Amino acid sequence: MSETVRTHARVRASELVGRNWLNTGGKSLDLEALRGKIVLLDFWTFCCINCLHVLDELRPLEQQYSDVLVTVGVHSPKFEHEADPVALAAAVERYEIHHPVLDDPELDTWKAYTARAWPTLVVIDPEGYIVAHLSGEGHADGLAVLIPELIAEHEAKGTLHRGSGPYVAPEATSGTLRFPGKALFLPPGRGSTALAGTADAGTPAGAAAAVAAEKGSWLVTDTGHHRLVELGTDFETVLATFGSGTKGYADGPAAGDTASAQFNEPQGLVLLPEDVAAKAGYDVVIADSVNHRLRGLSLTDGKASTLAGNGIQRLLETGPARVDEEGAGFSGSLGTDPLDVALSSPWDVVWSRKLNAVVVAMAGTHQIFSFDPVTGAVSIIAGNGLEGLLDGPAHESWFAQSSGLAEDADGNIWVADSETSALRKLVIADDASITVESAVGKGLFDFGFRDGPAAEARLQHPLGVTVLPDGSVAIADTYNGAVRRYDPASGTVSTLARGLAEPSDVIVDHTESAGSEPLLVVVEANKHQLVYVPIPKEAQQVDEGASQTQRPKSPVAPGTLDLTVRFTAPTGQKLDDRWGDPTQLKISSTPPELLVAGGGTSVGLLRTLELSPDVPEGVLHITARAAACDGPETEDGEIPDHAACHLYQQDWGIPVVLQADGDTELVLDLRGMD
Repeated sequence: MSETVRTHARVRASELVGRNWLNTGGKSLDLEALRGKIVLLDFWTFCCINCLHVLDELRPLEQQYSDVLVTVGVHSPKFEHEADPVALAAAVERYEIHHPVLDDPELDTWKAYTARAWPTLVVIDPEGYIVAHLSGEGHADGLAVLIPELIAEHEAKGTLHRGSGPYVAPEATSGTLRFPGKALFLPPGRGSTALAGTADAGTPAGAAAAVAAEKGSWLVTDTGHHRLVELGTDFETVLATFGSGTKGYADGPAAGDTASAQFNEPQGLVLLPEDVAAKAGYDVVIADSVNHRLRGLSLTDGKASTLAGNGIQRLLETGPARVDEEGAGFSGSLGTDPLDVALSSPWDVVWSRKLNAVVVAMAGTHQIFSFDPVTGAVSIIAGNGLEGLLDGPAHESWFAQSSGLAEDADGNIWVADSETSALRKLVIADDASITVESAVGKGLFDFGFRDGPAAEARLQHPLGVTVLPDGSVAIADTYNGAVRRYDPASGTVSTLARGLAEPSDVIVDHTESAGSEPLLVVVEANKHQLVYVPIPKEAQQVDEGASQTQRPKSPVAPGTLDLTVRFTAPTGQKLDDRWGDPTQLKISSTPPELLVAGGGTSVGLLRTLELSPDVPEGVLHITARAAACDGPETEDGEIPDHAACHLYQQDWGIPVVLQADGDTELVLDLRGMD
């Protein structure tokens, strides 16, 4: 449903200040240069899955209103690595951002517009005044109403200028791979039919096929080219491709130059056990991230199919999946038809022997799902959907954009939990009950590059994980450009390799293709390649410190702090009160001693907190949720039984500094105006 959210006061937009501009052909922009256009500021950071969702939500609006609307991405980094201009330029290319981007590493423009969360949207009218301020994702419908209103208003006033915008496309990266995501080893006999003796053994391709027939091959998600590529063990010879290479969604023939199947930024992939593959009718399960679907690929006939997902991002169409007052969320089966289930940015997949199912890192909802290839059953197995780091029973646990999975010899699942810079573990009991534990990591805003005891060690946005032959765990520590090692026996962290360009996955290679010792295969995303990395006998010990995300601190007074989170359901929706109060707050603090009273989970969007006078500063962690449903009320005022429902959620980490003359009230917007 749609709504218009507009300010009532005429507030002049602040100037756009930063280090540099991208996608402008080297030109700097200012508000004067954009006068006459509707300007949409998108405050984002490239680690943030919600920000990536918003990029895709805005694309149709940018295309429809290309002559009057100028989107400006304001990149305000969370992690230290994201402040690197080279890394930012790669991210702008990787995510196919077709609008100007302002590099705001010191958060100057972020502070000027009082942004508090990623993502935040600000709309500026053609005369340079702010007309809307929105937090989170899911605002495309509201913008689709607001933009035509602004067009009509300013055409009538003569202040709207039609014409092309300031976007200038950068030079594209070329090569076999483009920002590869994950890789999968295909043992001899499990590779594509391209290896079945059809190539001339006297050619390089034929020689590579012969080697693959003997030693196996590697299937890689060529994420930036929206396809899969099967490579020989030299990582150079292309044995097969799957997908047309055009961004989109289509099932059907996927192999070779005549492929019609389409993917959209595919990420993780897993090879099913042979007996399961025979029953399911396909060999590989693929996390098709931007399509919000699980896809299947048959290596026998080269066909792609859809296994689960209706293509709608889960947070934009979901029922009353709220946590209760004890913090427990819904877990269990999501229905009988996997194609009716809404998913959200599936990022990695792994086969679980204990669950006899594919385990899915559902990055967009901060949860872990499972998928049964034989029955099609889709279930939530861990995570209540709140973003953060919390261990315990699976249905009460918190995750934060989980992006990598690996199974160990005991059947437990290791998780690279990227936004908490953490290594987590799903401990799966014989009865299939699950408990969540953390090995490395402290919270949403704590990161660094530090080896040593796990409690003090720090990672920075890891995306991949694998189990080494000795039972220790190797981690693709993406934003540190390193492969790290966690030893469960000693409880320590060390460094296996450094100097890598955003490693997004790591796998143990047993093929002896480069020697007799097992090697690591690292997907080096920003160098568009796979590389072999030796497993050193003696790991490095690195201590470059621990860090926290630096953002402006809000001055608050010790003692009572009244918190209000404002939420207005969009026009045509009603708060879903069929199961009680459909709103909820979850509040905690770092350090815990900051919050004397008012923490925990309870219904309602009002809370009185008590802050300790003995803690000079810290972070308030606030998660707000509300559920609303579509459609007119029935005669008795109830929501229709089959109404589409929506879950609105925002996570804030509010840095605060305590001072006597500080504020005694904190107002946040879940869906409203600051």
